[in-house]
Order: sequence, then C-alpha cells, then structure tokens
Amino acid sequence: MLRSLWTAATGMVAQQNNIDIIANNLANVNTTAFKKSRAEFQDLLYQTIRPAGVTNNVGSQYPTPIEIGHGTRLAATTKSFIIGEPVQTFNQLDVMIQGEGFFMVQLPNGEIAYTRDGSFKVDAGGNLITSDGYYIQPEITVPAEASAIVIRENGDVQAVIPGQTENETIGQIRLAKFANPAGLASIGKNLYKETEGSGEPVEGIPGFEGYGTLMQGYLEASNVKVVEEMVNLIASQRAYEINARAIQTSDDMLGLANDLKR
Repeated sequence: MLRSLWTAATGMVAQQNNIDIIANNLANVNTTAFKKSRAEFQDLLYQTIRPAGVTNNVGSQYPTPIEIGHGTRLAATTKSFIIGEPVQTFNQLDVMIQGEGFFMVQLPNGEIAYTRDGSFKVDAGGNLITSDGYYIQPEITVPAEASAIVIRENGDVQAVIPGQTENETIGQIRLAKFANPAGLASIGKNLYKETEGSGEPVEGIPGFEGYGTLMQGYLEASNVKVVEEMVNLIASQRAYEINARAIQTSDDMLGLANDLKR
C-alpha cells in the first residue's frame, strides 16, 4: 500500500487537533484571564533509502541523502501568558495583576491552585473567596461592620470602618511565580496546578522583586485575538483539505494499479 496514505492521515489527525485547540481558544474569548494555547508539531521518523556520503559506482560521493518522511504529530500545546487587556468593572472585589504572578487559592482537598482570575467574592463569614467558593491564600476575612474594601498595589487589603479615621489592614494578597509557567497544568475553572515541568512556586509581595502590582476595580481580559484565531482556523482547514486530497490521490493511484491486471 502507498506510504502516502498513512502519511497524509497523520497530517489530518494533526490538523484536527489544531482545530480543536483553536476552537477552545475562541470559546474562551470572553473568559476572564484566559490564556490561549498554541499547537506545536514535529515530523515523524524518516526512512533512509540512501545516506549522504555514500560512494557511487564512479568513485564520487552522493552529497545528499534520499529520505522519505512518515508524516507529523502533535508535539506540545504551549500556553501564551501574555497579559490580557485591563477591563474596568468598578467592583471593589475585582483585582487584576498588572505583571507577573498568580493568585493562590485553596481547593476543597487542601491543595493549592493558582489563577490569574481576580473576580473575588465575600461569603457569609466575610472570607474572601473565588466564584467557586475557594479561599484566597493567605485567608482574608472582612469585618461585618466594614463599609468598603481597599486593595493597594502591594496587596494590602484594608477595611473602611465607619467611625474610624484610618482604614484597618485586614490582610495581604500575595502572589506566586514559576520558573516555567507554560509547564503548569490547566485544571479548568481558570485554575492551574504546579507540575514538575513548571517548577515550585515562589511567593512574593506584589510590586516587589519582579511581581506584578494589583489594580482594584479591574479584571484581566482573555488574551485571545479573534482575528488571529480565525486566520489560524482557515490555514488549518486548508491544510486538512490538502491532506485529504493526498489520500484521495493515493487511492486513485491504487485503483489504477489494481486495474492493470484486467
């Protein structure tokens, strides 16, 4: 059977994966602090029919080899952590990281997850939580008598108490950084978990030692560019069609060969 059938099939599978990734990017164009992914491909093994440097029958060497590839495969999906555009919400519990870093939240099983989504809420006990009810780490509790909350650029959280001349500091939002944020594992709900590839988290204070500052009343938009993704979608679709045409052509050639015996 023609090798091109299987080679073109790998191209179709690869482009299908690429379209799946692009579709997920487009689906999350309005997801707060979403980071788009990019598919990376690599070629498969080559069949070497004649290596370079082999001496021919007249005593000279062939300068180039004869190699036939066997297609492509998905090698990795890489997240782009380019910061999204700031969106002003005028909500005192919305916080954006302007720069590097992740908020830390505690999952129900006690593990720590990381997020760029700063759309926080306050539960019945006054605890600062995410939209899914996960506690911000370190935990911050807002006094019941507080009339407003002020979040400074350095992460200090202050409560405005009626009758007091100065705001009361009730905690500090700290950030975490990773040596390789692209190695983080996406677990949904705008959350990431550390892996061996990402390295261990390093905590710090916003605005110091390379950590981003905090902006109250803002949220980070998705970094997906719709036009860019549409162009990638068209290019991937055309590549899929070309590989499908290669399979059809290979099938036609097999049909011609089969008809020779008649």
